[in-house]
Formats: sequence, C-alpha cells, structure tokens
Amino acid sequence: MIRVVLTDDQPLIRTGLRVLIADTPDIEVVGEAGDGAEAVAQAAELRPDVTVMDIRMPGMDGLEATRRITGTPGGGTRVLVLTTFDDDAYVYAALRGGASGFLLKDMPLETILDGIRVVAAGDALIAPTVTRRLIEEFARQPPGAAAPRPSTGPARDARLRVVTEREREVLALVGRGMSNTEIAEALCISVATAKSHVARLFAKLAARDRVHLVIIAYETGLVG
Repeated sequence: MIRVVLTDDQPLIRTGLRVLIADTPDIEVVGEAGDGAEAVAQAAELRPDVTVMDIRMPGMDGLEATRRITGTPGGGTRVLVLTTFDDDAYVYAALRGGASGFLLKDMPLETILDGIRVVAAGDALIAPTVTRRLIEEFARQPPGAAAPRPSTGPARDARLRVVTEREREVLALVGRGMSNTEIAEALCISVATAKSHVARLFAKLAARDRVHLVIIAYETGLVG
C-alpha cells in the first residue's frame, strides 16, 4: 500500500483527490496539509511514501517544503509536485529542490495516480509538455551540472551500442515522458517487462534517474 499525504491550500482540491484515491486499492491517503509547513510536519510525523505537493500556497510554499522534506536525512518521503502552473521556473526549482515528479492538475486522473505509483517506486516522472524545455535548461547548465553532451555523432552512438533494439525503443519513449505503464501499452508488453527494460537502461547507461535517461534520449538523437 502506497501511503500519501495531500498538500494543497484549496480544501476542495484535497477532498476531490482523497475521494478519487479512496477507490484505488493500492494507494491510501494518510494525511492532508494546507500549506508547506504543515506538509513538512506531516512528512516527519506520518512518514508517507509520497507527498503530493502544490506549489503556490500561503506561508511556506511547495518549493521550500519540497526542499525540506527531501533534504531530511533518512526521511524516505518522495515528492510529486501537482500544480496548475506550467511554468519553467517552477519546474526547474521543484526538480532542483528534490521533487521526483512534476505533473499538472488538468491531467487525467489515471495519469496522476500512475505518477504517484512511479514516484513511490523510486522513479522520476515529468509531464510530457515540459520535458523538452527541461532538456533545454539542462543543456544550458555549466559542465558537470547536467549529463555529458558528446560533440560528435559517433560519440553519441557509442552509448547506445550497449543497449538492445528493444531497449532503444524504451529509451525513446522514456525520452517522450512516458511512464512504465504507457510504455507497456505502446509496445504491447507487460508493465513488469517495461520496468525491467528501464532498470537495465539505468545500469547500462549509468543513469542517475529517469530525468537523466530523458537527457540521454535527446543527446543520442532517439528523441528530437
């Protein structure tokens, strides 16, 4: 069972999510918070697997709360940002602050629920609409702050020599922001098989997280 704390300054949003999650057998809402300070306290007290975090809230906002929750040694709570604001500054600040996912409130419920599952499993998930902008931002960072960017075509191809054709297909879909469930549907394979392919990509490409896989997919030309 995935234990979740919902953080949003609008009670109606929290209530709606709680009611919808109540019908989901593998996710349980264990707490709610109306601002960032409450979210930090709930994370410390309840030790949820995932905190679903809004960004704009009175008092301590979601970005600061995310930094505090993910910066707690041994805390173990991962943060999925769920916001109305598709804004570059918020995306980058949330991910740099330690968030494992960034989704928008107008996305389908199943996408949000799957996002909770993905983040709880230790992966990262980013709304496809912001993926390309994220890559462009990483590309502008100083050396060492982002994944290495090879300067020639052969150097790009070299990294893909260790992966199979199926793993290339999976990497391309990860680069488009797809979750394991969406990859499984696109390739007509099981979710477990999709997850295994992603795990092998982490090992073969020495990727830090799913965001790093997205960067590699763009750098190697699998996604353009």
